[in-house]
Amino acid sequence: MEKYSNIIKDSYLGYWNYLKNEIIYPNHWDNFFYGLILISILVFILELLFPWRKNQPLFRKDFWLDTFYMFFNFFFLNLIILIALSNTTASIFDDILSFIELSISDFQIFDVDQLPKFLGLLIFFLVSDFVQWNTHRLLHRIDFLWNFHKLHHSVKQMGFSAHLRYHWMEPIVYKSLLYIPMAIIGGFDAQDVAIVHFFALVVGHLNHANLGWDYGIFKYIFNNPKMHIWHHSKELPVKFGVNFGLTLSIWDYLFKTNYIPKSGRDIELGFEGDETFPNSFIKQELYPLKLKQ
Repeated sequence: MEKYSNIIKDSYLGYWNYLKNEIIYPNHWDNFFYGLILISILVFILELLFPWRKNQPLFRKDFWLDTFYMFFNFFFLNLIILIALSNTTASIFDDILSFIELSISDFQIFDVDQLPKFLGLLIFFLVSDFVQWNTHRLLHRIDFLWNFHKLHHSVKQMGFSAHLRYHWMEPIVYKSLLYIPMAIIGGFDAQDVAIVHFFALVVGHLNHANLGWDYGIFKYIFNNPKMHIWHHSKELPVKFGVNFGLTLSIWDYLFKTNYIPKSGRDIELGFEGDETFPNSFIKQELYPLKLKQ
């Protein structure tokens, strides 16, 4: 137990020092703190220049709440729980494998370090996005998980900052299901993760922005605002939803979960019963813990 308590303590201290250095000493290109700010400002400017819903206020409903969620979920959630939990879980998993005289390397299919850089990044990106697409589907299909995911779907006016409005339980689910596939491939360094993470952040911001873009022929590859708006539609043709892609739309087209019947510019967003969903941060975080929904 002392080993795990030390891991938790070191995780808190390590991430605090990392976050402090990110803010005070922004001297590298993969700075997530200022990267988030820069990407958010650029997409916000695009919303200002090319608004799809012209009657929607620039500072739309819940703009400031969603902005708070962006920073809370992207940084402070890691400090509070995710890094310590992730490091502890990984250590426990390694200890279990060690007990049965195995290691994570015994499960590796290949090491991306042995591949050309671009190919390794592409494999990392495709595998992680496909796993996350499936995880997103589970968030809609399993009632327990849907109660957490409702927070993201409580958005009533879409804008870039809605991208990172989600409950703290969601990244735990995503990271848990992503851990083994990523470990089986192996060989990723921090800059590999940063490149993919920044790209996914840009696409995710654009998907939720007040923009009427679909990227032409590339709409069959990349998720886009005109496609993702239907994922947030209050009225859907199937019970568990449509358009589950995060960065890529290709999985929805391959597995027939795509749905864009018409322009979704003015459709009502939300979910059935969202009239009673709380509108403050604390109440939204506590909502899934209620015994009765």
